[in-house]
Order: sequence, then C-alpha cells, then structure tokens
Amino acid sequence: MRTTWWRGKRGEWYVAFQAVLFVLVVFGPQTLKGIPAWPHAARLPAFLLGGVLLLAGFLLACAGAACLGRNLTPLPHPKDDALLVETGAYRLVRHPIYGGIILMAYGWSLLAQSWLTLAYATVVLAFLDIKSRREERWLKEKFPGYDAYRKRVRKLIPFLY
Repeated sequence: MRTTWWRGKRGEWYVAFQAVLFVLVVFGPQTLKGIPAWPHAARLPAFLLGGVLLLAGFLLACAGAACLGRNLTPLPHPKDDALLVETGAYRLVRHPIYGGIILMAYGWSLLAQSWLTLAYATVVLAFLDIKSRREERWLKEKFPGYDAYRKRVRKLIPFLY
C-alpha cells in the first residue's frame, strides 16, 4: 500500500511546507494596516545589509548544494547511497543550504524594508531549525561519525548558530 506524499517516510511534507514559506517571504503581503513604516534613518543601512545577506545566503546555499553533488535531495531523509560530507561549506555549518535560505530570507526582508517580511523570515528560521533536527536524527542513524561532526560544526548560521 502506497502512502500519500504528506505521510511520506522521507519528510515530503517538510518540502511542501517549505515551498509555501518561500512563496510567503517573496510574494506575501509586506505590510498590513497598523504596522508602522520602516524608520527613515534605517532605510539605507537596512538596504545595504539586506543586499549583503542576500548575496551571502545565495553563495552559502549554492556552495552547500555543490558540495553535496549526487547526495543532493530536496527531502530531509538522506539518500540510501549517500556519503557524509564534511568539507567545503559543510566545514562552516552542518546545513549550509538551510543557512543560506535563512540568510536570503532575512536579506530579502531588509531589502523590502518590511516588518511583516522580517516576521516571515523568522518563521523560515524556526521551520528550518525544526526540519534540520529531524534530518539530524536520520543522519545520526545513517552515519556513525555524525555525532562527532555535530559537536565540531555549527548548525545553520556560520560562526553564530
């Protein structure tokens, strides 16, 4: 008997929900009645920082995808023939693609200068943190050396978390 995608054993529902969050960050409403405008004095610094975060996130996510090579899958469950990657972007963080997505979401919210988009980015951070916890349980089961790697390398954001 085949299970539906949202009950999938490889984390399919995580990918579907993640896609909804991406659409919300990029295309969702940026303001609502009663939410104050971005402070004028913060506009240029926010715009510049947003551009830096967007670029850094893009580079981190691309580097993570490139390092994974044939191990790359949209699902949090590792492929059956996957190898543990600890080099390249994976020396900085255990989940560089997720980290890059988080940095891009915050960068976009600063470029858009939207409090609401900043809130969406925070939801992305929380969701990817939860998704990565599930993924790490699977990685720990599959790779005996994962625990040592986990203790050595930050989780999502280089040098921070």
